[in-house]
Amino acid sequence: MDVTIYHNPRCSKSRQTLQLLQEQGIEPTIRLYLEDSPSVKELKEVISKLDISPRELLRKGEDAYKENQLSNKELSDSTLIKAMVEFPKLIERPIVIKGDQAKLGRPPEQVLEIL
Repeated sequence: MDVTIYHNPRCSKSRQTLQLLQEQGIEPTIRLYLEDSPSVKELKEVISKLDISPRELLRKGEDAYKENQLSNKELSDSTLIKAMVEFPKLIERPIVIKGDQAKLGRPPEQVLEIL
């Protein structure tokens, strides 16, 4: 089973989700997305697999969210995606991807739905 996790080791939810996967006998590919930011194309694919809008993937408490006025409802999806690629801290985490499905690990147990 090919499973990938967009992981931030400093995030407790991300660590819990990784541990949950490992407890299920799954050793996912770990994507340290803060160091290896996804491309616009990759992020569009992930958002599509999550079946959410780009705005729903934004971490609204981050400085980059306020500094770039991303709360502006007039901004296009494309603009929001470009901001997440430029500032990967804006991407909600963790994201677990399996095939054409993805889930946010908030709460971590939610990822079990796609395994």
